[in-house]
Amino acid sequence: MVPTKRQKSNKATDPDALIRDTQNILLHYVTSGTHLVVGLSGGVDSVVLLDILTALSKQMRFKLSAVHVNHGISKNADAWSHFCCRLCYDYGIPIVASYVKVAKETGMSLEAIAREKRYQVFNRLHVGGMDTVDYLVLAQHRDDQAETLLLQLFRGAGVRGLSAMPLCRKQPSETAPQILRPLLDVSRDSIEIYAEQRQLQWIHDESNDSTLFSRNFLRHKVFPVLREKYPNYAQALQRTSRHMAEASQLLDELAGLDAQRCLASGQLDIIRLRELSLSRARNLLRYVLWQQGIQLPSTIRLEEILRQLRSVESDTQLHITFGNAEIRVYQGRVYIQELCKKWRAAMQQEMLHWEWQNESTVTLDAWGGSIHFRRIAGQGISQRKLLRAPVIIRSRQGGEHYRPGCNRPRRSLKNLLQEASIPPWSRYTLPLLYCGEQLVWVPGIGIDCDFQAMPEEIGIVPEWRAE
Repeated sequence: MVPTKRQKSNKATDPDALIRDTQNILLHYVTSGTHLVVGLSGGVDSVVLLDILTALSKQMRFKLSAVHVNHGISKNADAWSHFCCRLCYDYGIPIVASYVKVAKETGMSLEAIAREKRYQVFNRLHVGGMDTVDYLVLAQHRDDQAETLLLQLFRGAGVRGLSAMPLCRKQPSETAPQILRPLLDVSRDSIEIYAEQRQLQWIHDESNDSTLFSRNFLRHKVFPVLREKYPNYAQALQRTSRHMAEASQLLDELAGLDAQRCLASGQLDIIRLRELSLSRARNLLRYVLWQQGIQLPSTIRLEEILRQLRSVESDTQLHITFGNAEIRVYQGRVYIQELCKKWRAAMQQEMLHWEWQNESTVTLDAWGGSIHFRRIAGQGISQRKLLRAPVIIRSRQGGEHYRPGCNRPRRSLKNLLQEASIPPWSRYTLPLLYCGEQLVWVPGIGIDCDFQAMPEEIGIVPEWRAE
């Protein structure tokens, strides 16, 4: 496979103007020392972005590197990876090439799966040999925005979906870099003309020619017809996406106000949800699901979920599943979580056993969280008493008894968990701390009286943090 060049165009443009426009955008986000990573596919868009950012990195003094994702779908995929690595070597830019496996799944297009795998790589940019990354910079442009907007429209998306791609957005993971798209106001033609005038080389992905893919169908069949009648259709659709983004922000602000009234300890209150109008309740439920990074169900499914939530009795333990998520109701509160975490500890409880070796933090993947240990005078667990026997973290088996209050009798853990309003499905996912065979500490309940630190000694204060 040979890298390509575009045929000479009769259109004239100033390539420096594109660099200046990009710089004006970066000035709002980038300072000296900021680390930018280019998502480099090897196509003309990302090659132009790399060329522009390389020039600007010298002027603005930000750190620049690249990431390339090899999906392995095309027979030319390895050649594209080699091209990207050689290109970055010529620019003197570090690059990380990541290889992923993309397999067809029921109900999802290969294009969607590849995108999901790609963003999984992007979410991990803060690790894997690269120092802290501030922004992942992608080369999506005005024509990409128009394609995204129409695809969302044909899928029946709501206001948030029609907002299309923002200039800058945070990723779901708090540790992942923000995504920055400085070319969103630039046309595909302008990008290709820049590449031609700079005599750049790039690769051609043959899958971009296939109109079997929805995005390519729009690009090759629909937009040429639109351009004849509406030559500025891309700019118009860009404006529409901005209007939708503004409307989406207003709906989020309204949902935020409703959340203040309807959320209690992080969970929706059924009675207060019922007091909202149907449209506001629907907006709030979408907002809460989105805030938790859960993929929204279809409109019909969302309506059915909302109907059940608004009609359920406060003492009913409702359980609804959709996609990769579940919704449960307990004591009038709505609990939303990912299905992959459901019963994770309960299914493996016989195997869950961890000996604490005085670490400050213990990560317990099987329980879905971590325990952090602090040392505080006169609080927590007596270090001296913990020396009596090995300190073990294990899951609940049933039949446990202990006494968190020294002025109260020894009681069953089951009753204590019920009184603490801990949902039944969460009770077997709590890590319990033992000293030998004696139960010492239960998250959300407290420390057994016999092991509580005295005022004059340094105690160990454990804190359970679920994912």
